[in-house]
Amino acid sequence: MTTTGDDHTAALTGPWWWERRLGAALDVGLAAVSAAECGAEGIAFAKDAGLPTAVGVGFGVLAGSSLLFRRRWPVAVVLIAIAITPAQMGFLLTIVGLYSLAASELPRRITGALAAMSMAGTLIVALVRASRDLAEEGAHPPIGSEFVPFFAVAAAIGVTAPPVLLGLYVGARRRLMESLRERADDLERELQLLAERAEERAEWARGEERTRIAREMHDVVAHRVSLMVVHAAALQAVARKDPEKAVKNAALVGDMGRQALTELREMLGVLRTGDGGRRAQPVEPVPLAAVGYAAAAAASRAVDEDGPCLAELDELVGQSRAAGMAVDLSVEGEPRGYAADVEQTAYRVVQEALTNVHKHAAGAKTYVRLAHRAAEIAMQVENEPPPEPGSTTDARLPSGGNGLVGMKERVTGLGGVFVSGPTDGGGFRVSAVLPAGVSGVG
Repeated sequence: MTTTGDDHTAALTGPWWWERRLGAALDVGLAAVSAAECGAEGIAFAKDAGLPTAVGVGFGVLAGSSLLFRRRWPVAVVLIAIAITPAQMGFLLTIVGLYSLAASELPRRITGALAAMSMAGTLIVALVRASRDLAEEGAHPPIGSEFVPFFAVAAAIGVTAPPVLLGLYVGARRRLMESLRERADDLERELQLLAERAEERAEWARGEERTRIAREMHDVVAHRVSLMVVHAAALQAVARKDPEKAVKNAALVGDMGRQALTELREMLGVLRTGDGGRRAQPVEPVPLAAVGYAAAAAASRAVDEDGPCLAELDELVGQSRAAGMAVDLSVEGEPRGYAADVEQTAYRVVQEALTNVHKHAAGAKTYVRLAHRAAEIAMQVENEPPPEPGSTTDARLPSGGNGLVGMKERVTGLGGVFVSGPTDGGGFRVSAVLPAGVSGVG
């Protein structure tokens, strides 16, 4: 099992240039064996060269000890092995040095050049030694002279090729493992980044869902409650003077309250259920990336199911008229079926605009215009200046300050245009244009 990231860095506990203590111990052991081998072979070298035995042994021990640096300076170790080849010493040094060179990160041309030099040196030494042995055997050598080149080439290849090939394999495998480790680290970082982004998207989706629910609750409650307050104020004013009208206003207040409760119950029912009005069952945790889709779907269901449509616009205007508002409704063009969200948005814009008239311009003449066009649907609610104070009953309706903001969010969310502001005559105008978004059902 391989380590990745910080775990791999923490595993590098060896001294100096060694990654691990085990590697350091191995190199020390190899260097000791190589020094002993070269020291023993240095006795014969000193005898042949006419040098003191101590010099030959010391030279061999020093050359063999260079194997300690095979991981740090593999080129130097191989060059030392090539240099002492004529002295017929350093067999272990040559093999381990070539292996370390091939397994290192050095360019392959350097490995090939040094391996060729080592093979050539071994071949020459083998030829010279075999020829000398043949000369010493006299007239009856154990093998013929024609076999000397064959044995020399075999010895050179046998000493050089196996460690080089093994080193190339080990180096390639090590690089592959390092590449896989780096890819695992990159994948872990990407997964962490994706998790963070998914959490951000989920948080954003939750915020969007809260905003949409708050906007829908505002649209459902504000209009109904505003009309209830207006009717209650009128009821208080005429309770003693006109009992029949008071009874009528009281009935309207009751109807408004029941309608508001019905709409609230429908919306809360959608929010509490999983699908189709059934109680949602506990489910397994889902990935964070799916939270955004779930939130959007819940909000869409809350808007789509049993939502208002333009066919109910006459009833909406009638409710405002019943509350004492002078409302003039005009419709241009031929009505047709629109997408549900388009009809609901258009209805909510008119509803909220009328609610604002009740709040801020009670008793003012109001004009509601709806235009069905080829590629869009336009609506406008404009009220004249409110009458003089005291001419109408003051219902003292509170304002949350979110009506215009909610209308603009609804319209722009469908790619439409929303404009609101005071008129030159002292009134107020709300205008919106929505893409037609004609539904498949005519």
